[in-house]
This record gives sequence, structure tokens and C-alpha cells, in this order.
Amino acid sequence: MGIVEEAHNVKILGSGEQVIVLAHGFGTDQSVWKHLIPHVVDEYKVILYDNMGAGTTNPDYFDFNRYSTLEGYAYDLLAILEELKVESCILVAHSVSGVIGAIASISRPDLFSKIVMLSASPRYLNDADYYGGFEQEDLNQLFEAMQSNYKAWCSGFAPLAVGGDMDSVAVQEFSRTLFNMRPDIALSVAQTIFQSDMRSILHMVTVPCHILQSMKDLAVPVVVAEYLHQNLGGESIVEVMSSDGHLPQLSSPDIVIPVLLKHIRYDIAA
Repeated sequence: MGIVEEAHNVKILGSGEQVIVLAHGFGTDQSVWKHLIPHVVDEYKVILYDNMGAGTTNPDYFDFNRYSTLEGYAYDLLAILEELKVESCILVAHSVSGVIGAIASISRPDLFSKIVMLSASPRYLNDADYYGGFEQEDLNQLFEAMQSNYKAWCSGFAPLAVGGDMDSVAVQEFSRTLFNMRPDIALSVAQTIFQSDMRSILHMVTVPCHILQSMKDLAVPVVVAEYLHQNLGGESIVEVMSSDGHLPQLSSPDIVIPVLLKHIRYDIAA
């Protein structure tokens, strides 16, 4: 196993011709895909990895400078694909990884036959002519709460992000992976993500993008999915699902897994 593979806990499952790469979002790790994996391993070669900073990665490898922008994560994704000699893949990317994949695809469009984005957003802050869902004051309060008592913040944030029942298995699961992150790393990652603005690069993304979004999501309003659709440079399609929350593949698998499978198998250009 190569250095990059080891650092990112890369796992390869299945043995299909086509490669699917599963990329997780903030506060989770590759376990967030556990409901999808059984449906794709027989048909595809599936590559799972953890973003640097996830609780499952070595905190010593987290370079605060490198990961102060989303480009640092995009370089990691490209390094993983290079080390595994992947020539082309379907990227299924949750939350911030949707945008990370988009950035990676600008320099290497040949590596991605399409990107299936789940709960992705190019900017979380509201702007004059853009609704991202948050005001700066909201974010400042969020960062302060993370700093003052990380464990308490995790307990409060998990049910809000997941939606639905506070005692659900999905909420417990997200609380666990959130709390696994080292607090200073979690704060730094949250600041990088929530303060990011990737709207200006969307027109440079030429690979087909399938934009999937929950009807109700604390982190990403439905209008953001439409914004991505209107501003991405290549072909794109939007599907709004009847699911609730920012991690619907974990909290509403019955709704979300069939939709993910449909978009993995269906090509816009066809």
C-alpha cells in the first residue's frame, strides 16, 4: 500500500470494470456510505477513502496550511487516483467533497466520467444576489460554540444536521464521527468549508454533474442545487429528494440509495 493510500485509509472493494470513488463530507468518514456499498460492490470496483482531518486519520498528517483551502483536499483526491492508477471514475461525493471533486475535475477532467453530488454547496454565506443559508453572525456563533465546548457542540449540531429524531441511529453515528475529530482540526476544517466561496470556478467544471439534494437541509437550501445547475460549465441535472437532513444517505437510505444508484447508472449525455 502506498503512502497516500495509507494516510487516507483507502479501501478497495468489488472488482467491476467501472470504478466508483466514494468521498465523504465534514464530520464523517467513509462509514457514511455503509448503506450504499452493498448495492454497488457486485457491479463496480469501489474505492473508499477518508479526508484528511477525519477522526480516522492521523492528526499529525493534518497540515493546517494545506487544508486552509479546498484545493488541498482536491490535490489529495488526485494523488489517490494517481497512486491507484485510476484512469476514469464515477465520483460520488457528499457535501464539501462535491465541490472538492469539482475543483479536481477542472485540472483533470479525463479522470471523472461524472460527479454525483449529494448535499453540495459552492458557498454557505448569503450574498447580495445569492442565498447560501447562513449569515456571518451565524457562522461566528457556530465557530465560538465549537471552540468553547466541542463535545457539547457535537451533541447539539448532530441532530440539527441529520434532521429527524434526536435519538436516531444516524444522529448517534454522526455524533460519533464528529466527536472523533480533534477539536482544533474540526474547527479549522469547519472554518475552511463554511467560509469558502467556489462560485467563480463553477463555469470551469466541464464533466457531467448529477446534483442530488434533500428537500430540507440545515446546511444547504434547495435553491443552492438550482444555482449549481445553472452555473456549472458542463451538463448537469438536479433531483430534489423527499429526504430530511444533510446526511440523507445515512438517515434516509430507503429514499436516497435508489436515487444514488439511478444517477450512478444513468448518464445525462446518453
